[in-house]
Amino acid sequence: MTGARPVDVAVLVSAAAGRGRARALGDTVLRELRAASLTPRVLAATTGAEAEAQARGAVAAGAAAVVAVGGDGTAHAALQAVAGTGTPLGLVAAGTGNDLALALGVPADPAAAVRALAADLRAGETRSLDAGRVGDRWWATVLCCGFDSAVTDRANRLRWPRGRRRYDLAVLVELARLRPYEITLGLHGEVRTVPATMIAVGNTAWYGGGLPVCPGADPADGLFDVTVVGPLTRRGLIRARPKLADGSHVDSPSVSVFRAARVELACPGVTTWADGEPVAPLPVVAECVPGALTVIGARRADGAPRA
Repeated sequence: MTGARPVDVAVLVSAAAGRGRARALGDTVLRELRAASLTPRVLAATTGAEAEAQARGAVAAGAAAVVAVGGDGTAHAALQAVAGTGTPLGLVAAGTGNDLALALGVPADPAAAVRALAADLRAGETRSLDAGRVGDRWWATVLCCGFDSAVTDRANRLRWPRGRRRYDLAVLVELARLRPYEITLGLHGEVRTVPATMIAVGNTAWYGGGLPVCPGADPADGLFDVTVVGPLTRRGLIRARPKLADGSHVDSPSVSVFRAARVELACPGVTTWADGEPVAPLPVVAECVPGALTVIGARRADGAPRA
């Protein structure tokens, strides 16, 4: 790339992602971008709100791309700025959950990921993918409500223990309180109330750090895959969790899968989460917006696992 004209790229680095791994990789990312004759502009945000505001500012200022260094939360913040604009998003997976990077086939090695997105940017090669939208909030992976969102709600309220054990404790507490939710579900203009342990609306297949809850989801077909898990006992839910690891849960008679471009959800006291971030309390309308997300450095977007 010797002699190539420098191209400005906004780099959003999460200080907290991957327990500090993203911050530690910052120098590697910047070095690889400069080696590709790109000019990185680091967005020094310390909160999600700051990250979104700074990413929007970078897009408005004409950045050629936004590169998110972190996990799904960092990608989610960048998505709020780039969705619908045509400005491409590049990912460097450095979080505890990297579900969007997994779905898009982003190289796991950070240096390789930067080289891939830089090569695409220089060649003008991008991919257009769908994105989910609830109100003015965009999301890219899976929107969920029910048991899993209740666990995440509780884990975020707990102050002890720290790390993964806090989530494990939240699972135990919610298991003790397990009951089916009466969720109003609207698909294709038909509205019905279904008893459900949880509902997952998938733009891509994975959530929760590599669990294929919507294994057939394709982020380039203009439709969501909607996985409805019916009422389960505590023992039934515990037995179902291993099947979630390989996607075979969708073969269970207690699970139904639908496809739709617009999904209505309503249930008192339930919150939706997507990309590992809170989106909105129910009721919500989730819309699949075709081509809303432009990406670089992505080698597949077909819902299939990487080889």
